[in-house]
Amino acid sequence: MTQEQRADRLIRYLLKENEEYADVRVPGPLSEKRRLLRSLMNVRAPRPIGEDFLAAQDEYLREETARKGVTDIAGLTPVEPGIYLWQGDITTLRCGAIVNAANSGLTGCYIPCHGCIDNAIHTWAGVQLRLACAELMEKQGHEEPTGRARLTPAYNLPCDYVLHTVGPIIYGRVTQEDRELLASCYRSCLELAQENGIGSVAFCCISTGEFRFPNREAAEIAVDTVRRYRGSVEAIFNVFKDTDHEIYRELLG
Repeated sequence: MTQEQRADRLIRYLLKENEEYADVRVPGPLSEKRRLLRSLMNVRAPRPIGEDFLAAQDEYLREETARKGVTDIAGLTPVEPGIYLWQGDITTLRCGAIVNAANSGLTGCYIPCHGCIDNAIHTWAGVQLRLACAELMEKQGHEEPTGRARLTPAYNLPCDYVLHTVGPIIYGRVTQEDRELLASCYRSCLELAQENGIGSVAFCCISTGEFRFPNREAAEIAVDTVRRYRGSVEAIFNVFKDTDHEIYRELLG
């Protein structure tokens, strides 16, 4: 089965699930099919889904990830012992775990094709990740507090696990509590990784972007906390923007 055939099959399955999509037509170009499929996956509520869908989805996502190209931590050069700086798409990184900058609902971003890392991670992991997070939240019975970390499998991502953490949202000026909560995000991820024997963790720029934590101050907290608490865990600072790369390169010498 080709990628286009898989996309067609997955789209038709998701459209059939919801009567509201009765008038939606499957587009012709593969690029538009990819976008529609991602949108349908992004908005889908965490509910059971058939094994036939999962089998086709897993093949589709792994092929798409291979097409984008996978980077292995083994091929990276540390900037200091046990610490790496890498600019790229975190969903294509093969390592122990990647960190997701989650929201307090923990089940991902529901805005179709949104540019946040939460959306990307849930998209390329597959619908199983939202189901796993929903199960955690149901057992917990309340929203995820800021500064903690939760662990799930990575499903179709090339890493082994995803560490979900909710960073502080900045309203106006940055407070000392905001700084302590951001540090707690990094520390909690490292502690949870060590408890579960995870050898390497890739950190995104937690709380920057949508949560409005100033990039340089967030990076300073990230570097200081990781240096203090990483223990035997190898840490990768993953950046996507050139500005963040320059900040981390300066901080890491």
